[in-house]
Amino acid sequence: MTQARFVHIVDDVPELEGLSDGPVMVVALDGFLDAGNASALAVAHLQEDRASSVVASFEVDEFYDYRARRPPMTFLEDHYGDYEAPRLVVRLLHDDRGTPFLLLAGPEPDTRWEGFADAVRKVVEHFEVRLTVSLGSVPMAVPHSRPVQLTNHATSKRLLLHDNVWQGEIRIPSSAQALLELRLGEWGHDATGFVAHIPHYVAQYGYPEASSAMLQQVGTLTGLVWDTSVLDRAADERRAEIAAQVDDSDEVRAVVEGLEQQYDAFHRAGTNLLDDADGRALETGDLPTGDELGAQFEQFLAGLDPTEGED
Repeated sequence: MTQARFVHIVDDVPELEGLSDGPVMVVALDGFLDAGNASALAVAHLQEDRASSVVASFEVDEFYDYRARRPPMTFLEDHYGDYEAPRLVVRLLHDDRGTPFLLLAGPEPDTRWEGFADAVRKVVEHFEVRLTVSLGSVPMAVPHSRPVQLTNHATSKRLLLHDNVWQGEIRIPSSAQALLELRLGEWGHDATGFVAHIPHYVAQYGYPEASSAMLQQVGTLTGLVWDTSVLDRAADERRAEIAAQVDDSDEVRAVVEGLEQQYDAFHRAGTNLLDDADGRALETGDLPTGDELGAQFEQFLAGLDPTEGED
């Protein structure tokens, strides 16, 4: 095993050495870009019932703030039992066709982002990774009754699968994943990713439809193949549950209808984010505000059942 700064890397992985153009590495970090638990559900799906082996492990003590995110442990009557230590690792997995790929998952580093990025660079170069693909999700003013929208980003336009629905420049909070993609591009390594837009009135609940959508796009881009039918069935159940809650409230239904009108206007041919189909500016006063959504959905959320692993 090779030890670089902050990371331990397995020297020889024969399954990767036989690849003609190097493996793909999927990245999904916990803690920030995971509205609707979309990337966490995707990671769980990729690992479920699949053999895996750790090929690189990061020095989590260098990156993790234990007092901010206290790991769980068990107290058994009169003594401390098991301790669930945080792990930040790269695993070797295989898709449904047996093609090997890498999965970097674990808690987003709280500190030393530059050191983390450099450690991932060591992994990328050691295994000759051809493409790094990140998964994330953010809460947005979108309705649950429409297809999940994804923002595609990359270090090069040739890696993009589609244009994003809006154009322009915005300032956003940074993340370790975003910095990693930026640095990999600067170091000459291809990196891309997808951010799913989650209806922000259900952003704290599992949203498997977004997980399925992201994995399908990763498959289209990389050629990796996964059966997402389990996620799709869970998505159908979640949509039905949300629809039942919406039907119980005229106020909530009105807000959702406003979001549907906004979504449809954005997706008409030739429409910009803030224009209607005829090119006129949308009357933003007719759209639901964050305060309106918060007031209307406070009781709505109480009617949803959390999925496994949710608080």
